[in-house]
Amino acid sequence: MSGNIKPTNRLLAALPDKEYKRLLPKLEEFSLTYAETIFEPNDVIRHVYFPNSGVVSLFKHVARGGILEVGMIGNEGMVGLPIFLGVKTSSNHVIVQGDGTALRIKTEDFLKECGRCNSLPKLLQRYTHSLLTEASQRVACTRFHLIKDRLVCLLLMMHDRMKTDTFKMTQEILSKMLGVRRESVTLSAKKLQQSELIT
Repeated sequence: MSGNIKPTNRLLAALPDKEYKRLLPKLEEFSLTYAETIFEPNDVIRHVYFPNSGVVSLFKHVARGGILEVGMIGNEGMVGLPIFLGVKTSSNHVIVQGDGTALRIKTEDFLKECGRCNSLPKLLQRYTHSLLTEASQRVACTRFHLIKDRLVCLLLMMHDRMKTDTFKMTQEILSKMLGVRRESVTLSAKKLQQSELIT
């Protein structure tokens, strides 16, 4: 990658030029392909990823084979945050939900850089807080909001990260992301279509 090109990942773009240029030789471009698994639960995290585009979802496996989305990451964040927090393995199933690209770095190089500079750890502390705030909001919404409202929120979050009006979303994956039956997603999506909010 050229040192003159600023990344579209907002964490990397917020670094001072000197720190970003020092990090740049250790970053490699990585394609994010729809439905690709980045980490399985308990996988050792060998790279951390800074999406430039696309969407990555964090899923939690629950009782009786269920799965629920617990986080969504686009170009505002980083995939592999447990490494920054001192944990070597993933507790989530991490899957690409929207095609794009990321810059990735080997875990050991990432940790060395965190020890060398002030800006990256400070940015990641704020990002961690943001991700935890979003997760707590999702818990509240799951308990108190209608499925249709939660579906609208999820689609808007995807739209914000994908920067396009058209993206791949099946009703099956939406049901997993929302933790509800597929029939409930079908009914809610039909209401949104009737209101001409989605096609």
